[in-house]
Amino acid sequence: MDPCEVVVAVDLGGTRMKCGLVAADGAVLHRETRPTPRDAGGRAVLDALLETVVELGQKATADGHRVRAIGVVVPGVIDAATGTVGAENLAWAGTPVLAELTAAVGADVPVVLAHDVRAGGYAELRHGALAGTTNSMFLPLGTGIAAAMVVDGSLVSGDGYAGELGHTRFVHGDGAEQCACGQWGCLETVASAAALARRYGARTGRTVDGAREVLELLAAGDPDAAQVWDDALTVLVDALVLYTTLVAPTRIAIGGGLVGAGETLLQPLRDGIHARLTFQREPEIVAAVLGEEAGCLGAAQMAWDRVAADENEGAV
Repeated sequence: MDPCEVVVAVDLGGTRMKCGLVAADGAVLHRETRPTPRDAGGRAVLDALLETVVELGQKATADGHRVRAIGVVVPGVIDAATGTVGAENLAWAGTPVLAELTAAVGADVPVVLAHDVRAGGYAELRHGALAGTTNSMFLPLGTGIAAAMVVDGSLVSGDGYAGELGHTRFVHGDGAEQCACGQWGCLETVASAAALARRYGARTGRTVDGAREVLELLAAGDPDAAQVWDDALTVLVDALVLYTTLVAPTRIAIGGGLVGAGETLLQPLRDGIHARLTFQREPEIVAAVLGEEAGCLGAAQMAWDRVAADENEGAV
């Protein structure tokens, strides 16, 4: 492999870190996955992240490459002004992630810290299902739910707070469950992959192997799986109709684990939105295309954008 310039990209998830060394043309020169030691606590997660970034940089150097920047994407709420992160599933609360990363790699290498879903949406915008759009949304349905919002050509950050569609309330009354965020009746409590498995277990008393098994039971005609699935579709349509009315996307790309259901998911969403809209512009509903690599590729793209911005600033 010929030496070249690369960025280190890490997508830190609740169970795994997806990592890469990525060239300026988007070529992934090295891929690896490492466990996230979530059960060991927030400090252990941060230490594992720092170790991963440093070791990937060392590998790049050993292979003859020059590291130009670091791109790290994480779940939770990122304070853009301070670089601190609050993420319940990582046991982080006001954790100074950006400062620790900068200290670990040195001041000569710029570090970009961003939200994992926004990074995934950015990758889909640049190279995937949202390419060519100026008003669109990337909505991964996984363990949790958040959205990457593209509005008038720009990815909306809201100082690190934007896009938490999963924590909007769509269930009221006795059927509302408490969400991990503390609110009752959030979209995430019904329509996430984790919610499907939990709600099926609550209805039947059976433990299932995640949303995958619920979908298998659905395909086999299980009535309880059908009810749990219909409940999820109902609130997802509510959420997409609300988003469409407010922001008018032309395309919505659905990602995450649940998109593996294919048209069993996508067609009911299209039909539900079509039936509900009156004057609003109707969006295309499509599957995201970059899969589990979206976050890591987005981290790399954001890191290369930082390199280009620094070079342009230096040239002025």
